[in-house]
Amino acid sequence: MGIRDLLGEVASTYDRKAGSGRDVKGQQVLRAVARRTDLALPPGFRVKGHGGQTTPAATPWIGVFDEQGMRDPKKGLYLAYIFSADLKNVTLTLQQGITWLEDALGKGRAREEHLRHHAARLRRAVRRQENLDWVDEPDLRDAAARPRAYEAASVIAKVYDTAALPSDVALLEDLLLGVQSLRRAEEFDRVWWMSNDADALELAYDLSGHTRQATESAADFDPLADFLPKDSGEYTAQISARQQVKQRSHEDLVKDFGLYVADRGYIPITRLQHPKDLVLRQQHVAEEPGGEWLVEAKIVRHGNPTVAVREALGQLYEYRHFLYMKQPKPFLVGLFSEGIGAYAAYLEEQGIASVWRSDDGWGGSPSARDWGMTTE
Repeated sequence: MGIRDLLGEVASTYDRKAGSGRDVKGQQVLRAVARRTDLALPPGFRVKGHGGQTTPAATPWIGVFDEQGMRDPKKGLYLAYIFSADLKNVTLTLQQGITWLEDALGKGRAREEHLRHHAARLRRAVRRQENLDWVDEPDLRDAAARPRAYEAASVIAKVYDTAALPSDVALLEDLLLGVQSLRRAEEFDRVWWMSNDADALELAYDLSGHTRQATESAADFDPLADFLPKDSGEYTAQISARQQVKQRSHEDLVKDFGLYVADRGYIPITRLQHPKDLVLRQQHVAEEPGGEWLVEAKIVRHGNPTVAVREALGQLYEYRHFLYMKQPKPFLVGLFSEGIGAYAAYLEEQGIASVWRSDDGWGGSPSARDWGMTTE
């Protein structure tokens, strides 16, 4: 017996229509998971099965919890084997807690948007691109709010066919990789929550479309319709029962540059573009494929551009590879809060234009000047 047998047993016995009573076989299997000693779990981890309480779960699951870390699936990060509604697949997924968001965001699309936004942040930390046979989200094949939230909350996921489960050795190898990803994500999550870079919880969502409607006339076209930068003022966030006052210089940079290039024939877009900072399209070709500029904004700290340049280069390459797999590749632009010196030529060699805030407006590399993005 082992993880393989457990997953197969759940898939073969669980019956949502049978209810959640103690006499239901599938529910018995899930409730007994916590007492099993044959699962060869990583040291310090425990498991618990979930099949619903008064109402049977649409997608039953088995949580894998770190005894020293997060023990409550309502919040925080944890690993779980989640079954699809038709029981044809089970997915090992690194999950964010979803229940704690209900009071602030409800159970619908706003919560899903927040979960996907933060999952994208965490995905960079766990370097999902190194795990070629893992995906971002599972398909749980149920339209109810909870399964949809599980999908959105997934950071990385390994999907198995329940009719052809791999060996216990292979499953354990994947689980250990999941544990490693959990450790990375937890560390990143702690740093992010205590940083000055972003909101701990975003409560404002504009859930309309990405671009203007095809029926909109040229006379009515507003190039700023999809440009919704965050407020640039100070704001207060409640974190761990204390307050932090944060400066949003990053948002200032995106907003000021977006407004500037809008007057130079570009359409700046931030709406529904996470994790991208800013996308630009030229106004006269807005409805044609291609012709898109991907902009990554970075603050230069203490006059030293090294870290900002490295981060911009890495994220631009990563986003171009993973977010434009089935689209024309974008032009790449690094946007900086001040000049980056010799790094401008370096980025040009890598195929990345650079723009920076200057005393007189906006400076930039040769490519940026050719595209009309600078005032110099």
